[in-house]
Amino acid sequence: MIYKGSCHCGKIAFEVDGELTGAMACNCSICSRKGALMWFVPRDQLRLLTAEEDMRTYTFNQHVIKHHFCPTCGIHPYGEGVDPKGNRMAAVNIRCLEDLDLASVPVTNFDGRAR
Repeated sequence: MIYKGSCHCGKIAFEVDGELTGAMACNCSICSRKGALMWFVPRDQLRLLTAEEDMRTYTFNQHVIKHHFCPTCGIHPYGEGVDPKGNRMAAVNIRCLEDLDLASVPVTNFDGRAR
C-alpha cells in the first residue's frame, strides 16, 4: 500500500510504500519530546515529493540517525539511518501520514533512553 504524508505546512511531502503493521514509540530524549510514532521501512520505499534541500536535519549523541524536519512548521516527518546489517532505513513518523486511523496501529514501546 502507498501512504502519502507531509509536514504540517506541506513543504516536505512524501510517499511510502509498505504494509503498516505496527509502529514504535521511543522514550529517548528527542523522540519523547517529538511524540513521534515511527514505522521503519527500507529507505528506497520512501519517495520524497518535494526538494530535499527544503528540509533541515538534526543529529545528536552518536550522530548516526538523521532526524529530518521542516524549517517552516517544525514538524519531523521522518528520519534516516542504517539497520544493524548496514541497510539504509527510513523511520517514518506515522502521525504525518494522511487518512490514517492511529488507534488501529499497534504500538511497541522502545527504551531508547537506556541506550
